[in-house]
Amino acid sequence: METHQKVTAAHLRRNAYLYVRQSTLRQVVENAESGKRQYALRQRAVALGWPTERIVVIDSDQGHSGASAADREGFRRLVAEVGMGHAGIVLGLEVSRLARNSTDWHRLLEICALTDTLILDEDGLYDPAAFNDRLLLGLKGTMSEAELHVLRSRLRGGILSKARRGELPMPLPVGLCCDPDGNVVLDPDREVQGAVSHLFATFRRTGSARATVKAFSGEGLSFPRRVRTGPRKGELHWGPLRHYRVLQVLHNPRYAGAFVFGRRRERRLPDGRLTHELLGSGREPRLTARSGGPPRPGRVRPSCKGWCCAGRAGPG
Repeated sequence: METHQKVTAAHLRRNAYLYVRQSTLRQVVENAESGKRQYALRQRAVALGWPTERIVVIDSDQGHSGASAADREGFRRLVAEVGMGHAGIVLGLEVSRLARNSTDWHRLLEICALTDTLILDEDGLYDPAAFNDRLLLGLKGTMSEAELHVLRSRLRGGILSKARRGELPMPLPVGLCCDPDGNVVLDPDREVQGAVSHLFATFRRTGSARATVKAFSGEGLSFPRRVRTGPRKGELHWGPLRHYRVLQVLHNPRYAGAFVFGRRRERRLPDGRLTHELLGSGREPRLTARSGGPPRPGRVRPSCKGWCCAGRAGPG
């Protein structure tokens, strides 16, 4: 069907929605040409008959990945407007701008087909209610998701290659730091060294993490913590020793001088939240800790597949 035949008076009575997105804020700043091309699609809508005042630009998802709709308020708004029959056409530079997830993409296609909403990208104009157009849009969505998988696989391969050599930069636990040459050494702060050494000595003497916490509390001792994120990143904070902190120190292979990568696996829940799975023997309970907060239950996988251990990688 010709382009001019797909656009009807019923479509023109509704709004045109232009969706603009780039995956990271760095892309927004450095890849300005992509943003210009996306905003330029407004002229395509004008050429098809939509007045400028009826073209709604949704660009609130700048800096968000298209892998999921969970944290994309703009995409959810777009789907809602289409579902309520307010949209005559949806414009996006390419399928990957709208969604890189087949579930989100095909849900949008289904709603567009039900509400007689057209879709336009840089290549052409499509009617999701028409079989051939729907087939082509489905293939584009599948290719977009596959492209994301390939990109992730390449990045993951590079990370694993460095990890196998023990050269992957990793956050060091308190008591360890890097010298100017990048070698892992003991923290030059004697007070920090003393606190960590005293924790291990107390645990060897008591044989219990809870007893270690009680011993520190009874002696009025504090334990250091390095801030990982935020404007105070890198600063050292002292506070009461907690049970989960003792477990973190005792279970951390870096204190034994070993480099280990891949013990924790990230998994996205259906509601979009992230959880972590600890790879272990399955015989002992494991906990994953929130950054700077108390622990929360974590899943334990019985397989150790995926671990990378590069032997000695610092003092221990």
